[in-house]
Amino acid sequence: MQADEVAANQEFFPVNPAGLARASDSELWEAVNAAEIHPLLCAIALLTHDDTVLDPRFRPNVQLPPSGPPPHAGLSPTMVAEARRLAFQHLKELRKASDLGGRVPTTAIVQRAIEFTAGGQCRLPLRMIQRELDIPHDSAAPAWRLQAVSPGRRFRVAVIGSGMSGILVAHRLRQAGIEFTIFEKNPELGGTWYENSYPGCRLDTPNFAYSYSFAQNPMWPNEFSQREAIRSYFSALAERFGVTARLQLNTEVLSSRYEPSRHRWQLRVRGSDGNVSDHEFNAVVSAVGQLNKPKIPDIPGVGSFAGDAWHTAQWNHSVSLKGKRVGVIGTGASAYQVVPAILPDVASLLVFQRNPPWMLPTPRYYEPISEPHQLLLCHLPHYARWLRFYQFWATTQGRWDLVRVDPAFSHPLSVSAANEELRQALVRHIEASYADRPDLLVSQIPGYPPGAKRMLRDNGVWPAALKDPRVTLETRPIDTISPAGVRVDDGTVHDLDVIIYATGFRAAEFLAPMEVVGENGQNLHDWWNGDARAYLGMCLPGFPNFFCMYGPNTNLVVHGSLILFAESSASYITECLRLVLTNRVEALAVTEEAFQSFNELIDRENDLMAWGASQISSWYKNDLGRVSQNWPLSLEAFFSMTETPQRDHYRFLG
Repeated sequence: MQADEVAANQEFFPVNPAGLARASDSELWEAVNAAEIHPLLCAIALLTHDDTVLDPRFRPNVQLPPSGPPPHAGLSPTMVAEARRLAFQHLKELRKASDLGGRVPTTAIVQRAIEFTAGGQCRLPLRMIQRELDIPHDSAAPAWRLQAVSPGRRFRVAVIGSGMSGILVAHRLRQAGIEFTIFEKNPELGGTWYENSYPGCRLDTPNFAYSYSFAQNPMWPNEFSQREAIRSYFSALAERFGVTARLQLNTEVLSSRYEPSRHRWQLRVRGSDGNVSDHEFNAVVSAVGQLNKPKIPDIPGVGSFAGDAWHTAQWNHSVSLKGKRVGVIGTGASAYQVVPAILPDVASLLVFQRNPPWMLPTPRYYEPISEPHQLLLCHLPHYARWLRFYQFWATTQGRWDLVRVDPAFSHPLSVSAANEELRQALVRHIEASYADRPDLLVSQIPGYPPGAKRMLRDNGVWPAALKDPRVTLETRPIDTISPAGVRVDDGTVHDLDVIIYATGFRAAEFLAPMEVVGENGQNLHDWWNGDARAYLGMCLPGFPNFFCMYGPNTNLVVHGSLILFAESSASYITECLRLVLTNRVEALAVTEEAFQSFNELIDRENDLMAWGASQISSWYKNDLGRVSQNWPLSLEAFFSMTETPQRDHYRFLG
């Protein structure tokens, strides 16, 4: 690793060691007590080149309990106190250093820190870890340029969507010198973080891990930041990446048609003025995602309600909820955030529940990052980087093994002994949360395996909301919606002023309503016939040079990082384009054999996961009952599969 690589890592969010030099002993001690101890020890080791701070006695416990990672990965209070004293002594010395920002860690010390963080049990590929640590800087950037591999050739790519994935793949194309245009149907970029503006909207994954590996942000305001902070992060980077200059807002792609004779994609788009125009590209990347089409339930009379009604992803900010009788239909992720957020305003709140979710204890879910902790994040080199990796490692371990099916295990509510252990731990948490309300408790313990549906973060706010005297929980099935409100199946009518649909998305309807027509005149939606599939979630036989980001079977559950998947996908797509350019061909398309083999593997493995084995309804499955959303394998499997395109899995055209 070279010094300029470390400097380059500070390009987007610089760490300023001068702030550490100004800190008093008491401020340093407060910071040490606010820090995650393992990332702090790693940062000190990299700065001092002294691996004695990575004492095996301080090694994190990688065998996480079912209820989730405990503070400091399960170190005893005695060990934590000793580690803090050691870190404090080192920080007092580092505070005096004038060259702190320019110190370059050795390869050996980085390797020791990786082994230390992973508890000596590191199964992940070293290249994957280095990319997550951003050592060396931006190792996934294309190592080639269009004009170097194919001088004089013009190659244009359409990117559809400007959310996290669209911004990322556009950045990679720009690095490779490939011309591109981003089409965005909304008036602003940001994707799901623009569209979902409902009260309480925030991340439910650890915040530092939800940032690009090569543009890590040490200045998040919360452990799990709110929507505006996340949107601001992606918007600022899009500007600094230089991709906004190629962004067309208020522009919806109506159709994409492949012309076999010329090996070009013809896109028909509708602009902000309502006019329709045609554009030609060599390749198309769909970055429209999975959670972008709000789902309104098919309830009789759904359009007859006389009051105001909207979906959480289409929040009507012009309507005040002050003093209103409000009904929220659904108890999924958005409801968990919306209900506590709007409760102070409403006169009454009726929550309609079909299936209760499993609650993951997360005491710090709403916590801001304290000022002492910010001191280390913003002023101690390497600390934020290792905190991000530590969070990533914890989510990589995750609960994947706990939701995998054991065919020899038989239980009405669990899929394995480990899954039952997890279920019991979560039941104990729920029982403690509703110990004072046995009337609510009976309706809050799910009757399906943990992992079969999305598990939600709980810091006590949701149980407190259900216990509020203004809140009523309705578990009887909805029969109809009338002008006055909602009628349940026993004939009871609930009069309401506002109905809020927290009913999720039509996640299985990939790329809809855009028309996509391939090389043989095949319409993609007709070909899928309600059962979307893709090779590696990205490529489709018969649709040359057409790629998906966050496509079929690339959603992550209970473990992992969508950022890692997006970065791997963006790199894979640019490598596919390099193959087209270096082989002097016009396009490539995945073979039918590779496509079929991959999807057979995915289906087999999804059947061995809680979400595939359970009969409970969820957005993980399409209308045919197949799991079309989720990735059932390990993170390292996706990383390895997408490192380099296999030439024999593709046909080359033109």
